[in-house]
Amino acid sequence: MKPARIIILTVAVVAAGLAGFLAMRLSGPRVIAEKAQQIIQKEPSTRVLVASENLPVGARLNPDSMRWTNWPKGDVFEGFITDEKRPKALEELSGAVVRIPIFEGEPVRGEKVADSSSHIMSSLLPSGKRAVSTEISVATGAGGFILPNDRVDVIMVRKGDGDTFKTENVLSNVRVLAIDQQIQEDEDGKKSVVGNTATLELTPDQAKVITVAQQMADRLSLVLRSVADAQEQDTAAADHLLSGSNGQSTIQVIKSGTIVKNTN
Repeated sequence: MKPARIIILTVAVVAAGLAGFLAMRLSGPRVIAEKAQQIIQKEPSTRVLVASENLPVGARLNPDSMRWTNWPKGDVFEGFITDEKRPKALEELSGAVVRIPIFEGEPVRGEKVADSSSHIMSSLLPSGKRAVSTEISVATGAGGFILPNDRVDVIMVRKGDGDTFKTENVLSNVRVLAIDQQIQEDEDGKKSVVGNTATLELTPDQAKVITVAQQMADRLSLVLRSVADAQEQDTAAADHLLSGSNGQSTIQVIKSGTIVKNTN
């Protein structure tokens, strides 16, 4: 056999071997990269009634001041008003009075509003409390800086022996319901209210104490307290101005600013 043919056959065999090897490689198992898909599950939500604007104490609710908004079900707490429980809440709460300030976007809770009675002041009063008014002036009302919903002490000033004066704290940390007929702050919440009468939120015993103090005192002054004192006790009073026991009613006779007789 001629050398040229041998070379051609050899090249053909090598080429066939390479082709077979490549064919085996290409026909082997394929590695397929699967792209992972991230699945995001949306938390179930419900519609909650919230304020559409800032609502001060004494404001009346209406359909424009409230709205429904989606709220995560896991963050719905007791007291929230949902459309599942009260679908007609917008209509039912229309005319209700705000007892505690509600800010825009804040859920409207039942304990922060009173019924839609036209008697606004009685709607603002918690159960068991009384509204009692006392005269004030710029001099006796912290320079006019006392606003509704502030906390004050009531100090009684009366004459003692000779040219002396006696002072006594007759009520402590009581809430101011209104100044004159104004039961809410100004729109910016910063302006003072100068009035002639302050209406205070008192217990029945405190109401009796301030009634006696008004007769005995030469002057009653309101002392503004820090907002941080709101959680302190507000039922203290000068109980010695009262008398009687076992729930009996007592009539006190006051002469020249001094209690001179008690009768049951």
